[in-house]
Amino acid sequence: MGTMKGVVFPGNKKVEVREFPIPEPQKGEVLVKMKASAICRSDMSLYYGNPVVGGDIAKTGSIIPGHEPAGEVVKVGEGVKNVKPGDRVAIYLAIGCGKCQYCKSGYTMFCKDLKVLGFDLHGGDAEYVVVPAENCMKIPEKMSYITAALSTDAIGTLYHAEKRLGVSGRDTVAIFGMGPMGGAGLIVAKGLGASVIAIDAVDNRLELAKELGADYVLNAQDPDVVKEIVKITNNLGADVAIDCSGNQYAENNALSCVKPHGRVAFIGENNKVTIDPSNQFIRKQIILIGSWYFPIWEYDEIANFIVDKNLPVEKLVTHKFKLEEAETAFRLFDSRQTQKVVFVD
Repeated sequence: MGTMKGVVFPGNKKVEVREFPIPEPQKGEVLVKMKASAICRSDMSLYYGNPVVGGDIAKTGSIIPGHEPAGEVVKVGEGVKNVKPGDRVAIYLAIGCGKCQYCKSGYTMFCKDLKVLGFDLHGGDAEYVVVPAENCMKIPEKMSYITAALSTDAIGTLYHAEKRLGVSGRDTVAIFGMGPMGGAGLIVAKGLGASVIAIDAVDNRLELAKELGADYVLNAQDPDVVKEIVKITNNLGADVAIDCSGNQYAENNALSCVKPHGRVAFIGENNKVTIDPSNQFIRKQIILIGSWYFPIWEYDEIANFIVDKNLPVEKLVTHKFKLEEAETAFRLFDSRQTQKVVFVD
C-alpha cells in the first residue's frame, strides 16, 4: 500500500520522522487516516526513554507515539460492521483481551492484558494508524478533528472524574495544575455550571485559565493558597478539589482546601506523597478518588456534552504542527511553555 511518515523516539530526547509501510487492517481492524493527534504529558516519558505505561516494547524506541488521535476511516478489515470508510472517528487508547470483566464492562484500561495505543502499539503520530474497530468512536458532525482528539484523554478523563465527583452548579471547584488536563477540567466544570478556582505556578497558564472562564486564579507559589481558597468560599472551603499536577504540595493543598464532606480527585501521576490522614481526610469525612481515563461506553455522552454546551475545547490548543516538525513540537511541549500541541494533517 505504499509508505507513510511516523514519529519515533530512539532515546535521549531524540525525535525522528521515519518511513513506515502503511499498515493493512486485519480481521476486525480498521485503517484510519490521521487528521489530528495531540501530544500528552505522558508521551514525554517515552521522549525521555522512561515510559509510564506500556510493556517492554514501549522501552525500545521503535513504537510510534500518540494516544489522542482522531481521523477518517479509509479501509476496514474482514467482519467490521460498526464503522465504514468515510466515518469520522476518535480513537480509544486501551486495547484489552476482550474477555475479562473489565473489557466486557467497557473499562478496558483495567484489563490485565492491556495494550496502550502509542506505547505498546503504533499510535497516532503518523499519517495512518490501524486499530481494532471497537476502538473507533464516531464523532458528531459539528465536532472538529482537533476537538475530537482532545475529547479522548483530556476532556474524557476530566468529564469522567467530575461525573464521579457529582460536580454541579452548586459547587466551587478548586483545580490544581493548569496544564492541558487542568484546563480540560476547568472547561468541563464550567460546562457543568460550577464556579472554578484555578491554581498554577505559571502566569501564562493562569492567563489562559481566565480566558477559559475561571472565576478566580491563584498562584501556587503563594504559601497562603489554601487560606485564599477558604476565604473565596466564605470561610467554608471548596466543595471539590482536583489535582492535575501530580505535585505533592498540590495534592496536600487539594485535601486541605475542601470543606467537611468535600470531594477530591487525584489525576496527576505521582508515586509518593505524605499526607496527614486525621486532619486532612478522616475528621473532615472527605471522599478521595483516583481517576484515570473513561469507559468507552461513556464517549457518546462526552462528545454530546462538548457539542451541546459548546465547550471551547480548541482554546486549549496553543500550537499546531505537521508531522515533519515533530522534533520542534516535542521540544516546545517539553519546555512547558505550551498548552495542548496537536499534529494536524
